[in-house]
Amino acid sequence: MGMAVGGAKGPKSDINITPYIDILLVLLIIFMVVTPTKKHDLDVRVPQPPPPNTEAAPNLDMIVVTVNADMSIQINTEPVDINVLQERLQKIYGARANKNLFIRGAGRLPYGQVVNIIDKAKGAGVGDIGLITVESKG
Repeated sequence: MGMAVGGAKGPKSDINITPYIDILLVLLIIFMVVTPTKKHDLDVRVPQPPPPNTEAAPNLDMIVVTVNADMSIQINTEPVDINVLQERLQKIYGARANKNLFIRGAGRLPYGQVVNIIDKAKGAGVGDIGLITVESKG
């Protein structure tokens, strides 16, 4: 069986790519449908600076979880182990109407550690979580 040379009629040696393009378009449509359109992110509100010449009275009802650079954790001023943090927060927030929590982290703390604390707090039933910024002394 010979191949056609020049302008002679006969079998062609070209590959028909039309079926491959059809398969490519079907795969493209499938991947577009399967790809999730909603991203699962945390809602973040950037803290605003307080108005000038205002003194905030300390709120005694406020719960602050402090995470130090050595990963020691405190609820207000009481030291707590990371393994019992969720249980302690469940006890604190079980009977409270105010479900707000603030997290204060050391400046060089990896953000993954803060997210771990946020996960434990959400598992304990905490509603809104605020991050307290710590000014670094230059």
